[in-house]
Amino acid sequence: MTHSTPPTEKLQKVLARAGLGSRREMEGVIAEGRIKVNGKVASLGDRIEMRDQVTLDDRPVGLRSVDDVPRRVIMYNKPEGELCTRKDPEGRRTVFDRLPRLKGERWIVIGRLDINTSGLLLFTTDGELANRLMHPSTEVEREYAVRVMGQVEKQHITAMTDGVMLDDGPARFTDVQEFGGEGINTWFHVVIMEGRNREVRRLWESQELTVSRLKRVRYGNIFLDKRVKLGEWVELNQDEVDDLSAMAGLPKRAVPALTPNEQKQWKRDRNKRQPVQGIRKAGSRSRR
Repeated sequence: MTHSTPPTEKLQKVLARAGLGSRREMEGVIAEGRIKVNGKVASLGDRIEMRDQVTLDDRPVGLRSVDDVPRRVIMYNKPEGELCTRKDPEGRRTVFDRLPRLKGERWIVIGRLDINTSGLLLFTTDGELANRLMHPSTEVEREYAVRVMGQVEKQHITAMTDGVMLDDGPARFTDVQEFGGEGINTWFHVVIMEGRNREVRRLWESQELTVSRLKRVRYGNIFLDKRVKLGEWVELNQDEVDDLSAMAGLPKRAVPALTPNEQKQWKRDRNKRQPVQGIRKAGSRSRR
């Protein structure tokens, strides 16, 4: 009689699925020596079984199978001046400060925006969904409304769509459309397939042009909802989550309904949000 070997998975993947953060964040936690597996300090590259005993800072971690992870997604309209980090040593506001609280889960940001960029951010409780949507191989379109200072010529657009060499490799826009305005206050909509640091700004800077306002308006097939005011969030419905799941190559999963206590908590969290100073509205494109 033969016995099959229990399946193993990468440690950071299992930790992300446990709701502790993204895979990248978990890689950092492992590198810091804060994770133990069966009493021994874990290392990057370790693989584990679901029956292993895992601790973070000597506190037990509840491991979960893929099917046990709830797949919630919320859309957040990020204001300028907020950081895409959980905590800031300088005490500056982060995008996580305004989100509804979860019990036994953790919001994971799908992609990031720099401190001076506003607009669409997606958060999920499903680490695998977040990882796949952020991975370059998935090739998810990100669309931005951009206000550019300087005289934009046809050759600038051609160069940025053909591709330019940045410090960290080649980059290009897959689409650039002028969207109104005059002189140094001209708005464009651009589409990019990656989420590298400040990539949109750096592409314009390669043409000696300056971005004075930058707002993400679309991630994949999810558009920034006009009903979501600056600094507010809304939970995506089943169809929208199914679309994201399909884009990530994951099977559909029912979005769990909020319990009555969760509904009350989310309502309190929404009402406690602090007002945000408004900014002039960027042009919006119709859904394609």
